Amino acid sequence: MAHYDFTMPVTEAQARQLHVNDTVTLNGILYGIRDATLIHMYDRGRKTRFDLSGQAVIHTAPNVKKVPKSAEFPCGYASVCIGTTTSDRMERFTRPLLEKNGVRFVIGKGGMREDSLAAFQQFGGAYLVISGGVAALETTWIKQIEDVDLDDLNPESLWKFRIENFGPLLVGMDSHGESLYDTVKQDAKSRRAQVLASLGVAAR
Repeated sequence: MAHYDFTMPVTEAQARQLHVNDTVTLNGILYGIRDATLIHMYDRGRKTRFDLSGQAVIHTAPNVKKVPKSAEFPCGYASVCIGTTTSDRMERFTRPLLEKNGVRFVIGKGGMREDSLAAFQQFGGAYLVISGGVAALETTWIKQIEDVDLDDLNPESLWKFRIENFGPLLVGMDSHGESLYDTVKQDAKSRRAQVLASLGVAAR
């Protein structure tokens, strides 16, 4: 288990350094993305002007407020609370994010499934985990909403955040075919079998 500090963007080689249970802190740029954003990009063929190659995306639809544009608020938005949503709904979009747009890290909560794990392994990426209930802390790691695209989908726009010391985040899936969620699932099954056996109940 190791800790890595990355300034985005990162290379494939850097992403492949990570292993499940490592921790990561990010600096630089982070892109906020959610269901509607992904549906419009990959089901409806919309393009973004942002270059996502080597970048990290986070599953979020942030709570923001409109403010006059200024040096502090260059795109006219101030953050109120920027939390993370459950990733599983967006499972089918992990592969195109990596394959078509070159994304390296997907940040979310709750875990992802087999095709995401296979995509991380094939293209070189990782799923980075945020625990639920830490939106207030997470918001302090986001220093500025630098830009926004596809803003007709607000709040599920494509957000460009300037971040500082974002983390530490736990590596839940890596590019080596390892998944923290598979490990937990297998451990739970084993413990369940042991408990049922102690009660004289046959496992199913």
